[in-house]
Amino acid sequence: MTFGFAPPASTSLATPGKGVSRHGRLLEPAEWTSAGIPLLTNPREVVSGLHSRHTPVPGVAMIAVLGPEDRLVASASFTHRSGSADGWDYRNALLARLRRVLPHDLRRRSPVRTAVLLYCRDGDEQWTEEDGAWMWGLRDACTLHGLRCGAYITLTRDGWQVLGEGRGGRHPDSHSPPVRLGDIVTDPVPLTLRTGGGATETLRRTVAR
Repeated sequence: MTFGFAPPASTSLATPGKGVSRHGRLLEPAEWTSAGIPLLTNPREVVSGLHSRHTPVPGVAMIAVLGPEDRLVASASFTHRSGSADGWDYRNALLARLRRVLPHDLRRRSPVRTAVLLYCRDGDEQWTEEDGAWMWGLRDACTLHGLRCGAYITLTRDGWQVLGEGRGGRHPDSHSPPVRLGDIVTDPVPLTLRTGGGATETLRRTVAR
C-alpha cells in the first residue's frame, strides 16, 4: 500500500534522466504541475501564518501540516545547507522534522492531512534546481509519513508564490519584519495571478479565517 504521490521510476535513480539532473533528484515545474497537487483554499493566510510563527530569513524552510479546511496542525522551521540540489538530502531533512512534530499516518487507508512547504530564499521568483530538489523531497517525505503532498511555496525579495499554481503576492517577502498573528490582515487583499504568457492580473480575494 502506498500513500501520497509515489515517485515515478525516472526520479528514483541518481543517474541523469527525466526529473533528475546531474546534481541529484529533483522535479521540474511541468512534472510538479501534472502531479495533481491539491490547491490551497487560502494561500495568503497560510504564508502569513507561517511567516508570523517562524520569522524566516533566506535559507530557512518551513514545513506545515494542514488538516481539514487547511487548518494548521503542526509546523517546524529549520535551516538546511546542502552542497548540491539533491532531493534525497532534502527529503531526509523534511522527514526528520515531520517525525518530531507529528505522528505518521501510515496506518490510514488514504491520507487525511496535507504537508505544505514554504522556503525562504535569495534570488527572484523563477524556478531553480534547488526548488526542484525541495519538491522531490517534499513529495517523498509525504509518502513516507502517510501525508498528502501539498503546495511548495517560495518566499523571495519579490514576495511569495505557489509554484505550479500561478498564485502569489508581494507581502510578506523574504525581508519582511514579523507580524503578530492577531495583526494579520483579514480584509479583501489582492492576489497576483501569473498567466502562461507572462502577463500579470490582480485578483481580489477575501482572506478566510
